[in-house]
Amino acid sequence: MRRREFIAFLGAAAATWPLAARAQRGAMPVVGLLNSTSSQAYASRIAAFHEGLSEAGYVEGKNVAIEYRWAEGQYDRLSSLAAELARRPVDVIAAITTPAALAVKAVTTTIPTVFEVGGDPVELGLVASLSRPGGNLTGVSLLNAELGPKRLELLHQVVPAAATVAVLVNPANPNTEALSKELQAAAQSMGLQLHFFHAAAGRDFDAVFQTIRQSRAGALFIGTDPFFNGRSGQLAALAIRQGIPAIYQYRDFAAAGGLLSYGGSYMEPLRLVGAYVGRVLKGEKPAELPVQEPTKVELIINLKTAKALGVSIPQSLLGRADEVIE
Repeated sequence: MRRREFIAFLGAAAATWPLAARAQRGAMPVVGLLNSTSSQAYASRIAAFHEGLSEAGYVEGKNVAIEYRWAEGQYDRLSSLAAELARRPVDVIAAITTPAALAVKAVTTTIPTVFEVGGDPVELGLVASLSRPGGNLTGVSLLNAELGPKRLELLHQVVPAAATVAVLVNPANPNTEALSKELQAAAQSMGLQLHFFHAAAGRDFDAVFQTIRQSRAGALFIGTDPFFNGRSGQLAALAIRQGIPAIYQYRDFAAAGGLLSYGGSYMEPLRLVGAYVGRVLKGEKPAELPVQEPTKVELIINLKTAKALGVSIPQSLLGRADEVIE
């Protein structure tokens, strides 16, 4: 066999390995789910993922098996976990969070993958275009960095006297650079000074919040990050303890005592991911499934926290709020 023919044979064989492996282990397909955080932190969102799967006719343990891999907030573990799933092999991979999607992208070009990412998947190199992804990946793109300036504006409206705003980000998150640029541009137009602080592990929070307090920042912007998502209660409690008004993306931050949240639903994207995984299991190709971009956003205000911090919420914002927690 000539070299060119041999390479072509290998490529064709690689594309059919997952199907051959399924035939060997029985009729039940296997989904690999890779997440940057923990099963506890993402419990409600994984329930939404199962809901989406069920819409496509798949129920875990009945007609689909799921292999879970959790990085527990240690993003440097994602590469080995992704490689482990690729070796398994699985029929589809659900890569939940941007770091997880990038880890999968690096280890396989053949296993169909459905992602949930917080940035532009084209800029991240995951797909060729939103309408026609063109490879083995597709999924859901969240409005994270794009909504950052609006969150900063809302925080400024609530605390107009705060000329300096602290920004907490995870330096290990691939979206941090894009978010930082968006925020710097917005801050300049509002006449605000931003001070950036880093946290990549739970043990960092206490010291970072002490430093934020010492910086005399008048408000706190918490960057969106999978690790932070699972620590909403802790972040809210620390902000209240330090007496600093804070805003985050997801509702569970405000529900846990944070002052404000502004962003999309954290449940709907995972439902859409589950539904796409089901469609891929039925034979549709990621290359032909357009990346979905949920556009609904919600403003949640915790009025109890506002009173505790001595912050007066403008009536115009209260009227716009999707939910006011009292």
